Amino acid sequence: MSGTRYLVTGGAGFIGSHLIEALLGRGEAVVALDNFASGKQANLDAAFAARRAGAPAPVFIEGDVRDRAVLRRSLAGVTHVLHQAALGSVPRSVEDPHTTHEVNATGTLNLLIEARDAGVRRFVFASSSSVYGDTPTLPKIETMPTSPRSPYAISKLTAEQYCQVFAALYGFETVALRYFNIFGPRQDPDSQYAAVIPKFMTAAFAGEPVTVHGDGLQSRDFTSVENAVQANLKACEAPGAAGVACNIACGSSATLLEILALIGTIAGRSPQAVHGPARAGDVKHSLASIDLARARLGYEPTVGLEEGLRRAAASYRA
Repeated sequence: MSGTRYLVTGGAGFIGSHLIEALLGRGEAVVALDNFASGKQANLDAAFAARRAGAPAPVFIEGDVRDRAVLRRSLAGVTHVLHQAALGSVPRSVEDPHTTHEVNATGTLNLLIEARDAGVRRFVFASSSSVYGDTPTLPKIETMPTSPRSPYAISKLTAEQYCQVFAALYGFETVALRYFNIFGPRQDPDSQYAAVIPKFMTAAFAGEPVTVHGDGLQSRDFTSVENAVQANLKACEAPGAAGVACNIACGSSATLLEILALIGTIAGRSPQAVHGPARAGDVKHSLASIDLARARLGYEPTVGLEEGLRRAAASYRA
């Protein structure tokens, strides 16, 4: 779109690199910001390769959202912010709540202030389903009380509430997207904090057993990354969406054991499940209502669970 320029924080990360790939594929001007705490150069390279011929060359800035001088430099000429940068692990937040808060909550506040002062049109924030906690009511609806159970969840809720206050107090257009278990190609299987799907995938292809925390009957609304990309792009432009927080998911759930069985079918071999203790701070069940995202953003998931797993499997197999 003419005259637009996008800043993607966490641009070398899993979701951030997919966003950059989509933006460059349609010819947008893009600035990527990352400190490589968890992002990878290979993700950036794959995303930058999608640049449409004749489109502006993407700009990469290495830096941290805790550094306001770096943020000011990154925001020059930017019209839209897609804020994906975060420390994204419940176990890590339990071990180190202070750093999680500094990056996720204070970093977001820094970026909100600088983006507001830079005249950014729309600020889209990657929030999390973890803000709901372990309340038994399903599906999770945005009007429900929040009940965070980990420092990670608290940091995301704090940042989300800052977004809503900036919309109400300053008229700065913000949208928060509550992601439900996003998965897909480029999701890191090697981190000690890796999500279950990349861990299960790599174990299946390697013929190795997998560790399942707890009984494996905990359920999640697993959501392919293509749906998260669509939600972000729609959130940039949807009229009347400023100040809202929307669930981004598929509106269906599967247990970890069901995911393991599906991956076994796709991989052609079923990895052995070795059950370990449940993880502190984890919720038992998660399922989203996506009615608000449909109504306010025009969001509609286009890639279902099995198709998303097959797309992810192709990358892990390679």
